Amino acid sequence: MKRNSNDSEKITINLGFVDLGSIDLLVKESVFANRTDFIRTAIRNELARHEDLARHVKTREMPALGISHLRRSDLEASLAAGEMLDLRVLGLLSLADDVDADLARSTIRSISVLGAFHAPASVKAALADRIV
Repeated sequence: MKRNSNDSEKITINLGFVDLGSIDLLVKESVFANRTDFIRTAIRNELARHEDLARHVKTREMPALGISHLRRSDLEASLAAGEMLDLRVLGLLSLADDVDADLARSTIRSISVLGAFHAPASVKAALADRIV
């Protein structure tokens, strides 16, 4: 199954030569299909190992889980209602390309994202002091 580029975020890591060699050995011995397969498996295993802690924190902070996408009309509705948004997301928070900096600052009080935050560069710059 090919992953959609919108379903994941690319990261870069630096590994020591011995660790990298050990991973390559496991790949060579067909324990893992490739380096990426090993890294994804290791990450999933660590997440599972700390699942209770993560569940406790998620419950306490009550973030939106998964992908949250806000359109210009969503922010305009908040503005019309006189509401300021405190956005908490575990996953991906994205703001539509037609959201401008002024609208974002008028409607978003704070942003907390564990994962990735996608928005126009001007909007990210305008909200920099509100990202915690």
